[in-house]
Amino acid sequence: MGGVWHRDCLKCQACNLLITDKVSMSSEDRLFHESCYKEHHHPKCDVCKNFLPRSTGAAEYRAHHFWMQKYCPSHEQDNTPRCCSCERMEPRDMQYMILDDGRRLCLECLSSAIMDSEESKPLYDEIREFYKDLDMEVKQHIPLLLVERQALNKAMEGEKNGHHHLPETRGICLSEERIVPTIAKNQRFRISSGIIEMMTEPQKLVRSCDVTAILILYGFPRLLTGSILAHEMMHAWLRLAGYSKLSPEVEEGICQVMAHTWLEGKIDPCGLGNEHVASSSCAQPSLEKQLGEFFKHRIEEDTSPVYGEGFRVGRRAVQNFGLNGTLNHIRMTGSFPL
Repeated sequence: MGGVWHRDCLKCQACNLLITDKVSMSSEDRLFHESCYKEHHHPKCDVCKNFLPRSTGAAEYRAHHFWMQKYCPSHEQDNTPRCCSCERMEPRDMQYMILDDGRRLCLECLSSAIMDSEESKPLYDEIREFYKDLDMEVKQHIPLLLVERQALNKAMEGEKNGHHHLPETRGICLSEERIVPTIAKNQRFRISSGIIEMMTEPQKLVRSCDVTAILILYGFPRLLTGSILAHEMMHAWLRLAGYSKLSPEVEEGICQVMAHTWLEGKIDPCGLGNEHVASSSCAQPSLEKQLGEFFKHRIEEDTSPVYGEGFRVGRRAVQNFGLNGTLNHIRMTGSFPL
């Protein structure tokens, strides 16, 4: 350490006890027991709370690209659960809620989760108003049903007018008559051993127009449910407005543009073009805003050629030619304007 010290000065800055064995020194020349220094300065895993493993002198870890949650590389192979909404891993000292269909939901996402079709009505009205404000009103009444994953997968299998789906499909716009088990209205779920058990009831969907219903997985937070609904509502609008035989890249791309646009308005309601919004509505809980930023980021950074590249091409088109100009070009050519 390059000097002579009084014995009483050799105290650990963490525990305030004398240092009689190995000593570590911080960059500010503060003294620590070697073990205390490690405890206070070496990074720990956000999942298991152990010290991150070291390789060639540096901590080795993985980190979520948005949340920057740091964790041991081994957790990617040891079946550590992730939240089905925000993708964060479940810490060992916290228990995520398990939905009836096996999905896990962190407590932050659970706090604004929409659990049944009845709860979704105000959000559904909000999305309809969003389209009306864009002069794209959907006048037909389209039932919105919140369902479990098994019901959504079964509906996808029977849908003839299919879309190009992601590996984890979260919503679908139906055009076929069928009976769908939906999350029961006004029923209260119960929690048993950390599992949210839901009740379902059959609902018959009768075809009165080219769209019979929109199905969305239950249990997602409000902003994610809203973005999925905005996406599926665009499928309905295209179908009802006579847009047919669009390529997956164009149809899914413009639907993602609408989901992204709705999220932008929710995250920054007082931004450019929203001067009429009351200042009271501009105060948004920081957690919900963070979730909204993540859902928007996930759309922007999607690497799939259909949803990701389709969105980016569609977004550039809307930025350059406006939404109406883009939709008119799609109607005439089946492609985005360049």
